[in-house]
Amino acid sequence: MALYVFSDAHLGSLDKDKETEKLSKIASLFEKVKADGDRLVILGDLFDFWFEYKHVIPKEHHEVLFMLSDLIRCGVRIDYVSGNHDFWLGDFFSEHMGIRVYRDSFECNYDGKRIHFVHGDGLAKADRGYRFLKRVLRNPVNIWLYRKLPPDWAIPLAKFVSGTSRKHTSHREYTFAPDYEMYAREKLADGFDIVAIGHLHLPTLKQFDGGFYVNSGDFIEHFSFARLGEGNLSLEFIE
Repeated sequence: MALYVFSDAHLGSLDKDKETEKLSKIASLFEKVKADGDRLVILGDLFDFWFEYKHVIPKEHHEVLFMLSDLIRCGVRIDYVSGNHDFWLGDFFSEHMGIRVYRDSFECNYDGKRIHFVHGDGLAKADRGYRFLKRVLRNPVNIWLYRKLPPDWAIPLAKFVSGTSRKHTSHREYTFAPDYEMYAREKLADGFDIVAIGHLHLPTLKQFDGGFYVNSGDFIEHFSFARLGEGNLSLEFIE
């Protein structure tokens, strides 16, 4: 059996044709998972924006939710690390879908490997402004206040802000890449065998100090994912 990792689809961020392509590529990935996988890790930013009210979730993402439910029915365990665009995950995934949700990072053992998973937003030293904004956006009081807005106002507003944020940080992946490699080296020195990170949209697989750093890339341009099975870690692409 194999463990699959993908991230950064940012569903809902592009025009209809490109969103259809994303969903088609995700469906192809999920078919691979069903064929030989028993575990899937979503490493953040599956959605360009996700916000839950007590009785309301965004309706536009029903198709991928059905696909995830199908994987679970097939016996695949799904772990979801929240990213900077979907950090407002509530209890819908954990309580109603059976998906294990983690804030920022988690660790596990698989196929004899000790693995550290993290979405990666705010890891770069030069990203000081975002680290401050992250504390503001994730403040429980601010989240409580935002929920007082009606969904028909709150969701379009947040999607606009999300798009502005994405444009601001685009094309900075190569600037930030050395900091992500340094983070991976530090975790490998702590005893991990694999460090898996998302966020950069830059598919990467490197070996350092007897361990591996893998960045799952994205499902917007590269349609890349990582696979761990039979003792081998690979970085692969959906054609």
